[in-house]
Amino acid sequence: MAEDRRGQRPSRGGSGAGRSSAGRGGATGGRGGSSSRSDDSRGRGGSSRGDAPRGGARGAGGKGGAPTRGGNKAASGKTGGRGGQDRAFRGRAEPKIRTADQAEYDGPPLPEHVTGAELDRGVRAQLKGLPEKLAARVARHLAAAGVLIDEDPELAYRHTLAARARASRLAVVREATGEAAYAAGHYDVALAELRAAKRMNGATDYLPIMADCHRALGNPEQAIKLAKSPSVANFSTEAKAEMTLVEAGARRDMGQLDAALRTLELAPLTSKSRQPWVVRLRYAYADTLEAAGREADALAWFHRTHAIDSEELTDAAGRADALESRQA
Repeated sequence: MAEDRRGQRPSRGGSGAGRSSAGRGGATGGRGGSSSRSDDSRGRGGSSRGDAPRGGARGAGGKGGAPTRGGNKAASGKTGGRGGQDRAFRGRAEPKIRTADQAEYDGPPLPEHVTGAELDRGVRAQLKGLPEKLAARVARHLAAAGVLIDEDPELAYRHTLAARARASRLAVVREATGEAAYAAGHYDVALAELRAAKRMNGATDYLPIMADCHRALGNPEQAIKLAKSPSVANFSTEAKAEMTLVEAGARRDMGQLDAALRTLELAPLTSKSRQPWVVRLRYAYADTLEAAGREADALAWFHRTHAIDSEELTDAAGRADALESRQA
């Protein structure tokens, strides 16, 4: 898992990807799902064939029907012979061992209060191509993931895996799995799932999170490559800010502090908005200034960050205090 890049990592809600079924508040989902066929064949508990022997059909007699040792009582399953005891023992049902795929398919227990109605209408619409009971189960797993993603991202991730095991051909399911994997720190899985969702629905909303996954996996060059994608020009201001944060972080990963500062200086650092993306931009800029040895400038920007950070998303106040103590 990569370091906690506080104030720099893209928000799940900011890039547009956070509108998926695993996002906060239940989500709106990607733009149009793919094929409505579901992948409902994996891990359904396994076949029951071979769980118990058929009772030894050949043991009832030898040539010409003569009884074998142990007598007819044993052959007929009565308790009088040793053979009957063996068959009675072998005939007991043995506990089934769940494979990893089966456990993934089953998923965690679903909270009783989660019905699936919590999902955004757009997400529910994409599930309508599934059989009714299957759609209801997938919806509940996605809704549970949306409820849990902030407080227990690993459990949320397991819920999305259960949804994916049932409906892997739906873009909204792959998107939710990618977001939950990202929140839980499974960056390789997150990247693969968001790539799959992008192939299915053509959406570019996931690019900031995908770029940050590359950073976390030690590939800052790939993160910068995604940040330079032509589609970024069409992003909303908030989504552009998210990509800026990732690109600046990737530059820092490569030791390019000056380039990271230039990247951040092109962003709307002086915006009058108090939205979280502005808070995080200012914090990243202050943090990079300090890393570059420009402590006086960093102190000013930590104060400017704290001034609009009413939700205390960052530790800007503490960082400012620490700098002031060193300068005293």
